[in-house]
Amino acid sequence: MKAQKTRKTKGVPDSVDKFVGQRLKSRRILLGMSQEKLAESVGITFQQVQKYERGTNRISSSRLLKFSKILQVPIDFFFEGADEILTLDSPSKKGGFAENGQDPFGEMMPKDVFTRKETLDLLRNYYSIHDPAMRKMIQKMVKSMAGSQPEKK
Repeated sequence: MKAQKTRKTKGVPDSVDKFVGQRLKSRRILLGMSQEKLAESVGITFQQVQKYERGTNRISSSRLLKFSKILQVPIDFFFEGADEILTLDSPSKKGGFAENGQDPFGEMMPKDVFTRKETLDLLRNYYSIHDPAMRKMIQKMVKSMAGSQPEKK
């Protein structure tokens, strides 16, 4: 008799499922949509949306397509950058974001900065300003303020 391989179905969420869930959450928040409203428009409970956003439950392809239509993004939006997650999961290919000559964010930048509600709210509000000159002035002001902060040691 052949020994059957047992498939792990419970436990730690897969890193790609977590990544897709974070992308779902980011887009939902950028649009100012609640979990309840998103769930209602797809025909599921808001608890299910929570599980998707945490990566606890995998999102089926048909449901992901519905989310893409409701959130007004192409379906590949949910996977943009996922190849980096797969590379980072590989023990032989650990790398940093600044390997292409860019300056690193620094130690003060939170690891989860792009999934925080504060960041997403800031982006949504920033892009709600229609005047490009005004947005540029805000960028300069924030950069100036950041440069005037004392260094933490």
